[in-house]
Amino acid sequence: MATIFNNKRIILGVTGSIACYKAVDLASKLTQKGALVDVILTRSAQKFVSALAFRSVTGRPVFVDMWDEREHVQHVNLAETADLMIVAPATANTLAKLSTGIADNLLSLTAIGLRCPLVVAPAMDGGMYAHPATVANVETLQSRGIRFIGPAEGRMASGLTGKGRMVEPLDILAAVRPILGRDGLLAGRKVVVTAGPTREKIDPVRFITNRSTGKQGVALAQAALDAGADVTLILGPVPIEPPNECNVVRVTSTLDMHDATVEACTSADILLMAAAVSDFTPATKSDQKIKKTQAEEWGMAIGLERTLDILKAIQKQRKSSGFPRVVLGFAAETQDAFKYGRDKLIRKGLDFIAINDVTAPGAGFGVNTNRVTLLDADGLVAKFPLQSKSEVAEQIIIRVAEELE
Repeated sequence: MATIFNNKRIILGVTGSIACYKAVDLASKLTQKGALVDVILTRSAQKFVSALAFRSVTGRPVFVDMWDEREHVQHVNLAETADLMIVAPATANTLAKLSTGIADNLLSLTAIGLRCPLVVAPAMDGGMYAHPATVANVETLQSRGIRFIGPAEGRMASGLTGKGRMVEPLDILAAVRPILGRDGLLAGRKVVVTAGPTREKIDPVRFITNRSTGKQGVALAQAALDAGADVTLILGPVPIEPPNECNVVRVTSTLDMHDATVEACTSADILLMAAAVSDFTPATKSDQKIKKTQAEEWGMAIGLERTLDILKAIQKQRKSSGFPRVVLGFAAETQDAFKYGRDKLIRKGLDFIAINDVTAPGAGFGVNTNRVTLLDADGLVAKFPLQSKSEVAEQIIIRVAEELE
């Protein structure tokens, strides 16, 4: 399955900083994800790292000299064919050149002729980043639409601590995904995703919940971001890290998730209801921890009552407002999955339902893979084989985008 990076032409400009070692890792990660990475090294960068290091991880030529015209008008060819340019690390000197339009090396010459977005990841000592000249250059570049990632706080090569460290390659990858997806299938659309479990309180230290880890929902949020959507992720109490660039609403109980979802969907194009919402809540809750000695008072059984039905609430909202325009639910089943899933699709007025048998090997909770059957109101849409949850998410996004159109 192709990723958002597949066959994207990315220029990686590398300038003279000790953080150059991170740029090699960044080039490697971009290449592994399918990008075609053309590296431009400044003369100062070559003091820290060799062209061979980048050529080894990208499998492509590395450009170092603005006068080396192996290709006709080399800088123009690079600038005209790129989908994205990243300058990482970006020194104070390079920021000054980009701000003032100085084009005295291949990197700055290429940058001034770009037809694609430019992202910079600064790296310099804290005092240099805080200097009024650098502050002014950053403000100028931001006013022109150039995107900054970082810098981060931490220890510098000088031994001092401050703001100026280049961010990690994984942070850069996460930040550029929505830039690459700006013209995707869901560009300009509002998507709401729910993910993870909910918890229903018994007392201050005990609760009822389920085994959901939120992985499939978070994968859907990332896939929607990659497709260019404005994403709100309503996330239950799980430790999983949500994607960058989406609006995250943290919730705990089913009531919390109900209220957050209804509010987020007032003008949403799509709702992807991937959360494993608790169906029951204790009928009686204690404000203090229930002691063993209180067993006779409380009894050994916990009485249960039904929680709010979020999809029923959304069904009612759609009838009155028309939003969200497309709704996809999930059915995690242990038996007769197709039958129960189809019944849920009809009862709750869904456009799609993704059915998975959580007892099947490699599918369900706590794993990185899933096996899903996707239904619409007319019957079977697709039966996805066992694959990563990211791949499942990408295919679901394609289907709901088609329905939206």
